[in-house]
Amino acid sequence: MFQGASSLSLDVKGRLSMPTRHRDVLGAALTITKHPHGCLMVFPRSAWEQFRDRIASLPMQAQWWKRIFLGNAMDVEMDASGRVLVSPELRAAAGISKDVVLLGMGSYFELWDAQVYAAQEAEAMKGEMPDVFKDFSF
Repeated sequence: MFQGASSLSLDVKGRLSMPTRHRDVLGAALTITKHPHGCLMVFPRSAWEQFRDRIASLPMQAQWWKRIFLGNAMDVEMDASGRVLVSPELRAAAGISKDVVLLGMGSYFELWDAQVYAAQEAEAMKGEMPDVFKDFSF
């Protein structure tokens, strides 16, 4: 279960240094793909395979979403220093240049451009909580 936020920076080659606390659980084989909210999803390979199988089994009406998730997926390997290369295509799709936020979302991570994430989080915090939180107590 991945959770928590990390403020990180990509190096000049577009590599992301994964936080040490997650490296052992992640393993060396990862998959990165687009997320419909404008960020990237970073999966350990085993979690990706489960997600991929669920997406692949969707009916023809979901063909464009299959293309978005599966067609843009890139397998990457973590190097000995704990870095993964985020492809230029995926960086461009998510508007990522240098400063990023890596959010643990359970079985995967979201990778956001830091400024985009801050703006979207601030906007969400101004609004009402969704109805699914009506009976939720803090």
